[in-house]
Amino acid sequence: MNVIDVRALWSRILTIAGGIGMVVGALDPLEGSLLILPGSGLLALGAYLGQAEHRTFVYRVWAFVLVLIGVGALWGLSMMGGFGGSSGRSNWWGMLLLPYFIGWSMGIWGAGSPRWMTWVGIGVGLWYLFLESCSWGWRNLGIAIILTTMGILTIIGCTYRLCKRPKVKEKTEA
Repeated sequence: MNVIDVRALWSRILTIAGGIGMVVGALDPLEGSLLILPGSGLLALGAYLGQAEHRTFVYRVWAFVLVLIGVGALWGLSMMGGFGGSSGRSNWWGMLLLPYFIGWSMGIWGAGSPRWMTWVGIGVGLWYLFLESCSWGWRNLGIAIILTTMGILTIIGCTYRLCKRPKVKEKTEA
């Protein structure tokens, strides 16, 4: 096995592991950040090892950086007692979490995403819409708006990526 084959193998392994982390972590976006953050890092590392196009690698790094910033804000705000309600901080502090959700969405359906990840991303988008319907019962309009927006944008992004990407034709031997 030569060096190129080993790099391609590790790239594939890291991409699959990162994709699984991103998808499984999305089932509970707040606690799942512990899976989503390393998952997005593995996707960037997989793009690097696989010697993806420069544009794809930079895209993956930016998705990781956005997730990193948003998860840092999430855990920082959690350590300070959260926001809204009796915390003394307005719900607008929740805007600091947007990079997390944007980076996650970019990671699921963006450049270099495997086809299986975009299909599963549609399911995650539907899951967010389901969670949104539950959040209306909690009377938290901010969470409901974020989940609705993320669900719809994820479904649209994954569908667009699936329609845009050409299907790979299998090689036939004569």
